[in-house]
Amino acid sequence: MRKDAIHEFIDGLQARGQYYFLKRQLLEKTGQPEKVANRSLVRLQAKNRILFIRRGFYIIIPIEFRRTGVLPPEWFIHNLMESMDVEYYVGLLSAAAIWGASHQKPQEFHVLTPRQFRPIGNRTLKICFFRKLDFPDLAFLKNQKTETGFMRISSPELTALDLVRYSKAVGGLSLVATTLAELGENIEPRALLNVARKVKSLAAFRRLGFILDNLGLSSRTHHLAEFVRKKADIPVLLDPSLPRADSRWIRKWNIFENLKIEADEI
Repeated sequence: MRKDAIHEFIDGLQARGQYYFLKRQLLEKTGQPEKVANRSLVRLQAKNRILFIRRGFYIIIPIEFRRTGVLPPEWFIHNLMESMDVEYYVGLLSAAAIWGASHQKPQEFHVLTPRQFRPIGNRTLKICFFRKLDFPDLAFLKNQKTETGFMRISSPELTALDLVRYSKAVGGLSLVATTLAELGENIEPRALLNVARKVKSLAAFRRLGFILDNLGLSSRTHHLAEFVRKKADIPVLLDPSLPRADSRWIRKWNIFENLKIEADEI
């Protein structure tokens, strides 16, 4: 192979619309010794031509992104998770923004997986992974078209539930309420009921229903409320990390309002 085989390999991928590669594939295709390849990869990364992400996975940086030195995560997240052989979906504030809740624009890219992973990040990129043991049915995930293919995202209903379940990690219930105020119009009552039937998180659904009602979105919760009424025999706290004190009891959701949620004005 010629001396610039690695450059040709990378340029060829980009010309075909592929903005990532695995190191093992590069070694196989170019036939270059690993030490030679490593030196080339270090030089290319210093020039913002490529960026190492994780486990031999690199992204290719086209000229329009050279200043930041990174691609939008949407361009490569599916390929990254596929290379790691891990189920995933884009969720929480990242999914909410896709569904139209953009008031709280996330500074991080949120990905849920059945396993725990360290965050990926540098000065211009941060991907946060959230472990989710009760991984959802594919019926509650959507394929979202991207510039380079697609990525899996949570449905509006699953997004809403996850925001409540992971509220501490994303900024608290008041921020969640602000997001739900925008996301709520995309929530379908029967779809929310279907998620409730499949996902074993009754306490979180009660908190979600209460918040939606408080936001004036009770039309989205009537099926959920009927489902919860038949099963919610033990009261729960709106915020389980706070004491109950003399909080108000909400009969509809069998929940103690031990936190005053204040959503931002949209």
